[in-house]
Amino acid sequence: MLLPGSLLDTLLLLRALGSLIALLLLSVLLLVVLVLTLLLLSVLLLVVLALTLLLLSLLLLLCMLLWLCVLLLIVLALTLRLLGLLCVLLLRRVLRLLLRVRLLLRVLL
Repeated sequence: MLLPGSLLDTLLLLRALGSLIALLLLSVLLLVVLVLTLLLLSVLLLVVLALTLLLLSLLLLLCMLLWLCVLLLIVLALTLRLLGLLCVLLLRRVLRLLLRVRLLLRVLL
């Protein structure tokens, strides 16, 4: 049987334990919220990282295509230059042949 003094002590002890348990549960809830928040932030960070890597790879691909276009333009310019030189050489030969034909015609006529 509980005595009135010990009953009061028991109630005060239960009240103190209830406050302690409530504080402990609130701390656990706060810890769960913090862990879930950190988990969500880490997932968002991974998504941002993946999108950044995708964007960088697309940028690198565009740069490579641009360099390829520049190289093709250089090859085209060099080819046109070579063709121009060949045309000049061919034109000189044709002019020489025409001069020879003209001289031959003068001699014959």
